Amino acid sequence: MISKSTIDLVFETSRLEEVIGDFVQLKKSGSNFKGLSPFSNEKTPSFMVSPAKQIWKDFSSGKGGNVVAFLMEHEHFTYPEAIKFLAKKYNIEVEETQQTDEQKEAASTRESLYALTDFAQSFFSKILTESEKGKAIGLTYFQERGFTPASIENFHLGYSPSEWSALTTAAIDAGYKEEYLISTGLTIAKEDKRFDRFKGRVIFPIHSMSGRVMGFGGRILKLDKQAAKYINSPESEIYQKSKVLYGLYQAKQHIAKQDNCYLVEGYTDVIQMHQAGIQNVVSSSGTALTPDQVRLIRRLTSNITLLFDGDAAGLRAAMRGVDIILEAGMHVAICTFPNGEDPDSFVRGNHPDQVKDYLQENAIDFIQFKAKLLAEEGKNEPIRKAETIREIIQSIAIIPDAIRREIYIQSCSSLMDVSEEVLFSTLAQLTQKNKSKASQPRQKPGLKVVDVPKQKVDPRYELERNIISLLLLYGQEEVAFEDVVMQPNDDGGIEFKPTEIRAKVYEKIYLDLQQDEVELSTVNFRELYNALLLVYNSQKKLVIETFIQDLTPEQAHQVSSIIMQDENNVLHDWERKDIYIKDKKSEIGKWLQQTILNLRCLLIQDKIGVLQSQTSENQEQTHAEILEEVNAYVGLKKSLSGRLDRVLF
Repeated sequence: MISKSTIDLVFETSRLEEVIGDFVQLKKSGSNFKGLSPFSNEKTPSFMVSPAKQIWKDFSSGKGGNVVAFLMEHEHFTYPEAIKFLAKKYNIEVEETQQTDEQKEAASTRESLYALTDFAQSFFSKILTESEKGKAIGLTYFQERGFTPASIENFHLGYSPSEWSALTTAAIDAGYKEEYLISTGLTIAKEDKRFDRFKGRVIFPIHSMSGRVMGFGGRILKLDKQAAKYINSPESEIYQKSKVLYGLYQAKQHIAKQDNCYLVEGYTDVIQMHQAGIQNVVSSSGTALTPDQVRLIRRLTSNITLLFDGDAAGLRAAMRGVDIILEAGMHVAICTFPNGEDPDSFVRGNHPDQVKDYLQENAIDFIQFKAKLLAEEGKNEPIRKAETIREIIQSIAIIPDAIRREIYIQSCSSLMDVSEEVLFSTLAQLTQKNKSKASQPRQKPGLKVVDVPKQKVDPRYELERNIISLLLLYGQEEVAFEDVVMQPNDDGGIEFKPTEIRAKVYEKIYLDLQQDEVELSTVNFRELYNALLLVYNSQKKLVIETFIQDLTPEQAHQVSSIIMQDENNVLHDWERKDIYIKDKKSEIGKWLQQTILNLRCLLIQDKIGVLQSQTSENQEQTHAEILEEVNAYVGLKKSLSGRLDRVLF
């Protein structure tokens, strides 16, 4: 287990905005930062980060919490993994205590798989740089490709020995389970035989956005027509190739800084461009570009430049990815290399400055590229030209932003020598068609669309949440309250005598709940209530970034939702729509009073219900007594109703 002192130091040192900034492009918004949600596919920002409070909130998914909660949600880290990740980032030495057998057994399968891939990466790297065969075969290959020692270390390149089961044997000897070796694809099982998938290949580890090794790519070095030149790890619990971009871990900060991402096809393309000083580059690893991969990039920038070979296959590959990028609301440019060249060979054959100049001068907007490509294919054939224009308009139609669509139509009109009116008419038809498709409910044949009943609001839950909100936001504030004293009147009933008191919010809440002998019914709220009172009674000051460290993930989500509610209003910019949010701080006393009164009314109603159910179960004498008690509670409820200026049923 990680020691408490290490955990405390990690929290003290970590800066939330720095950590999240490695995964999400953040922009300044007052004293906070905002960005697109990394947990959902959205077009406008709903993700807020508060450096002052060291908490974050994603209003699109409802998630929130501290820096560790973000890593656990985004990277699927366990708590210890998140702490170790932060410790590594901030150069903090991790002090660990001895784990019990139960704690070791509780380690998740995912954690075991990541531990295994980390072991494999270290094994491959060690073979490359320390073994004679590794240096003679693997290291020589990388050197011939022009890879520097810095690049080999930065990308954790390696070599898998040509022996049948070198890695498998080493991993099992180190205590790793054979079933995990097979499930990650490092080992192939055929009947009673076990052998290494990547034997005799140079290795390109594939990292997650946070730097964890998820899988591997391997290139064969021998001439073998029966063997694939490149192979990748198969799909597993920790590796889905459609959701991964090679080099993203090394490139993410450069992408955010340059506000542009170069997208290439191969591993070596990425490494060569890094060596040329172009570090905002990633690879789709030879697979067709997917929406999930585009969303990964969109967290860091809204601009993608596709780099492809100049041959027909390369051009068509570029075309396939364009529409996916446009549909995500991003801007896409395309740069192709001369025939016979790819990014790897072009970089090796030119000076870094020449490479940078070439990319800058030859990257053109997608519409110019598409018009040029399709026009060349159709030459002067009118029918083919019409098809070309329609293809371009189809791409424009999927762009979410109306202004960008209009600009592209104007550009297309100029390039293709067609009137804007005709193009806008075609665009309108396609847009309407897309809307009609989107509005139709998707269902499987033979199945009916069933209306899902709306969830009912639990009034007690909402009132208890109000109590926690008051404690979190204004617990230490001293406020004037218009309170009342209950006393009997001349008619034998109860009346309220108004009086004004001054007290701190947390003191007022505590006294009212104690007087009514009320305990919060929601477990998380009850635990938060007790924790907040403990802070106020002992430390007298609530520090959110410290308080949230000891909360469960669910409690952290609830706290961040409450603390960041004002930021949610900022995101919506209600004032621009002539909607003005009332300042709660100016009416703390009224808010607290209404919350407590409503809670009392709710509890009285519950009590009346219990008493009424007892009337059928008791004797006549008891029955009369119960009715008298019910009438007393009804009278009390009416009095509370008067104070709330509403009728209560």
